[in-house]
Amino acid sequence: MAGAAQNPDLSSLKATIAVTGLKTGDNPQPGVAVIRSIRAAGFQGRIIGLIYDSMESGIYLEDLVDEVYQMPYPSAGAEAFLARMEYIVSRQKIDVIIPNLDSEVILYIRLQDELHKMGIKTYLPTEECFLLRDKTRLASYFPPRGILVPDTMLISDASQILGSRDNFPMMIKGSYYEAYKANNYEEALKYFYEIESRWGLPILLQKMIYGDEYNIVIVGDGEGGILGMVPQKKLVITDKGKGFGGVVIDNPELKEFATKVIALLKWRGPCELEVMRGLGGLHYLIEINPRFPAWVRLAEGSGQNQPAAVVLKALGHELAELPACKAGTLFIRHAEDIITDISVMGEVSAKSELRRR
Repeated sequence: MAGAAQNPDLSSLKATIAVTGLKTGDNPQPGVAVIRSIRAAGFQGRIIGLIYDSMESGIYLEDLVDEVYQMPYPSAGAEAFLARMEYIVSRQKIDVIIPNLDSEVILYIRLQDELHKMGIKTYLPTEECFLLRDKTRLASYFPPRGILVPDTMLISDASQILGSRDNFPMMIKGSYYEAYKANNYEEALKYFYEIESRWGLPILLQKMIYGDEYNIVIVGDGEGGILGMVPQKKLVITDKGKGFGGVVIDNPELKEFATKVIALLKWRGPCELEVMRGLGGLHYLIEINPRFPAWVRLAEGSGQNQPAAVVLKALGHELAELPACKAGTLFIRHAEDIITDISVMGEVSAKSELRRR
């Protein structure tokens, strides 16, 4: 399939694809967007939703997935994960899995060999690479290699915030999820305890960078190259900092910055870079999310179907670089009610699975 840049055509692919992260809402997960991009590539095969909670709204979209299976939370460990996966493949063969949640990706990376024995393929980075992009390591790994990162401090006790009380406003972040702007010491304490109660320690204190915020969705080839890249500038931002609207941009300096980050990491598979362009024109790496973002349909809509590409790469297909994205392509997130019968939720809750088709 090597050759001129083209979008993947999955219309003739005979496979079953499993996708995680089906929650939408005010803090949406990427799974629904990933599935819709795969279907947009002409895929006619079966799609399985792997969920952690019966309230993940994508379950109730009748045309989204053919089957649903509830998984044990990643904190339950490898044994529980593999036991559940063995049960699922005894019911339905799975060819490819695309995990879409930060907290689960490391488990899929570490269990790739076991999954492969079940016939399941993934397209993910190495464990070493995954750990290098951890929020707690960005500030130590990248600046010596020419990539700017805001000053960051890891703390495990709220009293440590006192030493930074002259640096407000600042960002307070959890190791996995959530980030808040704290304007003063009292707000910092509030956010510290909120994040600790949900995600544990350590907590990150990060210097504020003022300027323009960008997000870039990328598929790396694992050798330092990039199969696809789509940068967007947020236009609509929620109170949780989530982008509910954005536009694809063409910025050579931003692309060069992102290309250097991926070359350093030799990232394999999907990821999202969060970048700030400071008032002085310098670019700062804020975060690297190790999966597709919830806005990944903007990539497909701008002419670059990255989820479809990941499916083919997981299956071992050769793939040319994807087509250039179209600058000026806009997305606006739209929420709507899903109407269904309570029996659907009852079946998922009682059986931990749902077979629609």
